[in-house]
Amino acid sequence: MQYVDSWRAVAAATGAADRAAAEEGVRLAYRSAGLAEPTEFVWADSPRAAVEAVEKLTDAGRSVRDDVRTRPWAEERRRMYDELGPAGWSALWSATGAQLWETTSALADRIRAGIVADLAVKPEDESDVRLVLLDAVLGQHDAAWLAAFDGRGNRLDGLAAVARNAGWWWPYERTVVISDRPEVLHRDEAGRLDSGDGPALAYRDGFALYAWRGMPVPADFLAELGALTPERIRAEENAELRRVMLEFYGYDRYLTESGAEPVHRDETGILWRISLDGDEDVAMVEVVNSTPEPDGTHRTYWLRVPPRTRTAKDGVAWTFGLEGESYAPLRQT
Repeated sequence: MQYVDSWRAVAAATGAADRAAAEEGVRLAYRSAGLAEPTEFVWADSPRAAVEAVEKLTDAGRSVRDDVRTRPWAEERRRMYDELGPAGWSALWSATGAQLWETTSALADRIRAGIVADLAVKPEDESDVRLVLLDAVLGQHDAAWLAAFDGRGNRLDGLAAVARNAGWWWPYERTVVISDRPEVLHRDEAGRLDSGDGPALAYRDGFALYAWRGMPVPADFLAELGALTPERIRAEENAELRRVMLEFYGYDRYLTESGAEPVHRDETGILWRISLDGDEDVAMVEVVNSTPEPDGTHRTYWLRVPPRTRTAKDGVAWTFGLEGESYAPLRQT
């Protein structure tokens, strides 16, 4: 659909918010909900800072999130469902919002978790922080469902305007707290947070999330990656961080430098296995491309296969969705 790419760009937008446009969007959202416009706007550099600002409000009035976001969305969804029917609505969602939902909802979840981790100094603080987060409208990270309604009426125009121009926001009767957008966003081809040399997501005030291929990692962990050795990888007690180290270092390089021995050879390749304390084995099949490169050499590939793999042929067959006895290629390419 024509709107998906534009909303994908909204969800991934970085840089300073257009404050005037965002505030006008808020006013429109309030008017559309039959509410008086807010009398005060409080801007914050990040969602974390916005939560802190909300906690300091003294005369903001009640939360009107249900009025400006939840109810209009539900009513518009019902209208579209009735107009298009079950199959039509499902097709619309599949072509629009579903294209963005997984990555944007995962990102929002990571931001919430990061805010809770930063602000809940004591375990008893966590519920208070989560309660404030429940009042948030996600701005640019509401892109998935806003894409489904784009061009199909103007009821949600105010919400869409805020999303295009700012980050998360907290609507109360008299006061609205609005967060700026991130300054940095790095993701891999699957849309997961991913950076090997700094924060994967960062806001102007220093609130940041660190990740490698979607896996949350400590900030100081990334500094180690450039100086990894097989010994350091083996010494890592956290199994998830050890897997990140192996991916960054390269399984083939680890096998070579750690003195690993092959466990099986056949006509398809060589099966290697890495035993890791407290984690499942890593099994890899080394295969050689039968088609030569332009310089006459043959490229070697490493295929990650299930730990239960017992032969190289079984591993190669698994990559094609077959059992070993069923794998009998007529020609290799």
